[in-house]
This record gives sequence, C-alpha cells and structure tokens, in this order.
Amino acid sequence: MSKTYFTEDHEWVSVDGDIGTVGITDFAQQQLGDVVFVELPEVGKSLDKGAEVAVVESVKAASEIYMPVAGEVTEANDALADDPSTVNSDPTGAGWFMKIKIADTGALDGLMDEKAYEAFVEGLD
Repeated sequence: MSKTYFTEDHEWVSVDGDIGTVGITDFAQQQLGDVVFVELPEVGKSLDKGAEVAVVESVKAASEIYMPVAGEVTEANDALADDPSTVNSDPTGAGWFMKIKIADTGALDGLMDEKAYEAFVEGLD
C-alpha cells in the first residue's frame, strides 16, 4: 500500500516500498494555469533533496520542480511531452512526472501528510 507525502514547494510523492512517484499538487497546477510544456529529468540521474529535477512551463510562467527526497530517477512520464495539459487535468494521477528510487525512506518523515499539506495551503491564503 502506498502513502503520499507533500512538500512546501507543492510536490507530492506517492511511496510504495522504496519507489516514489512524483508530481505537483492540484494547488500548484491551479497556480500555474494552463501547462504548455514539461521538461522531464533523465532516467538514471541521482539527485539530492531539493535539487531542481524538472521544469513546468505554463501560460503564466515557468516553474522548477524539486526532488522531494534524495534518490535516483528510474522513470520519466514521457506521455507529458505529447500532452502536457495532463498536469492540469489529472495532477495526482496520469500527470505524474517521474518515478524515483528513494535513497533513504527515513527522509520521508520530514515531509507533510495530506492533512498537514491541506492546512499548509489554507495558511497561504
């Protein structure tokens, strides 16, 4: 069974064992507006927590996506190249960005659960 964690940069990571699926939250896609391009990371790239791993361009701006925890990119969602609007229509499902092999699952303890993330977003208003 997977568990989902959230960052203050509005990324989510759904974890099953030591594999995490990473995307941006519904709040983030709403703030961006219509997504027109997604630059995905190279498979095999190892990055530290907080490292820039992808870029999202929307009609409003370009935004960086950061690694929620340290790890190695094992898969990129190449379907986003053909249809970047999937990030808007299904940000926590088909709009995922990449899968990563998490270097230390203990690092997930520093992230928020869904309830804490919702409270965090409410505090931004």
